[in-house]
Amino acid sequence: MNLTLLSSQKQHLAELLEAIQRCIYFLDASSRKLAWPLTDDLLKAHKKEVVLFEAMAAINERFAKLQDTLGAAMRHACILSGEPADSFLKILAFYEKAGVLESVESWQLCRMARNLAAHDYDIDYAEIAEHFNSLKTLTPMLYMTAARFHKYCKEVLYIEATQTDFTTEFLQIINAE
Repeated sequence: MNLTLLSSQKQHLAELLEAIQRCIYFLDASSRKLAWPLTDDLLKAHKKEVVLFEAMAAINERFAKLQDTLGAAMRHACILSGEPADSFLKILAFYEKAGVLESVESWQLCRMARNLAAHDYDIDYAEIAEHFNSLKTLTPMLYMTAARFHKYCKEVLYIEATQTDFTTEFLQIINAE
């Protein structure tokens, strides 16, 4: 029974690792559709361009999904590692100490940007451009955190992504950062 439960928990983490790779693949693909940095003039001039705003919506969604999935995986791996996981701040501190996170503050900055995207319905094009440019600036930090987290899981827990369908692209993307 206990071995089955442990095996099931390891399998779940392996699936989360695959999901992180997939999130990065699709976030990168959406990001490549835009000419960076975005400006308020560009957004004003193309305010009815569906393709542009669909790409921006995808970036918001995929940035949030990446951070949420990475957070869930970090919590799960912390539990498998036997580390305290009763608060997410303790989890972040653990991964900062383990060298997975640059800093707790960098994670919290990404979280604030992610939350603004989910709850702010701004119509000021300068602020919209600033928000997306911030996401673009923060994305490499999430990519590198994901890369270091994958390494941690492989080296410490001996767990890798379940499927390798996105592994090649994941490695190309994180190595390009």
